[in-house]
Amino acid sequence: MKTLKLATVGFAVFAIFGLMAFALQGQTQEKKVDHMEYSAVMQDCAKACSDCQRTCDMCATHCAHMLHEGKKEHLTTLATCRDCATVCSAAAQIVARGGPFAGLICESCVKACDKCGTACEAFPDDEHMKACAEECRKCEKACKAMIEHTASK
Repeated sequence: MKTLKLATVGFAVFAIFGLMAFALQGQTQEKKVDHMEYSAVMQDCAKACSDCQRTCDMCATHCAHMLHEGKKEHLTTLATCRDCATVCSAAAQIVARGGPFAGLICESCVKACDKCGTACEAFPDDEHMKACAEECRKCEKACKAMIEHTASK
């Protein structure tokens, strides 16, 4: 009799755990899809930030050469490009590792890229400046998408 009760209880526990596992499997699938989508947005953003950082650093070097040639109007863009490169570098690192401050650094990155892009757009005939402005706009867009995606979580 005890064996029958023990077997019945054992079967009930097994059935409950089986149902729980089945239910959790569906949730895990949904989370995998969400995680994959989040990961794609995250990686796109991290890449855009990294690309922008490199382009801003190259543009800052270009601005330094322009200053050396006496073109003082490049002083402002030298500073904005250097600072934007630093912000983008930090954003690329934090976003790539999925850090808890990803949304926060992306907000800063959007602002830095907007200001840097605007400063570089003031020189539409300069290829370095034009490339920097374009890269800043791409990064700004990717960071906005990241912010939107993290806000929906």
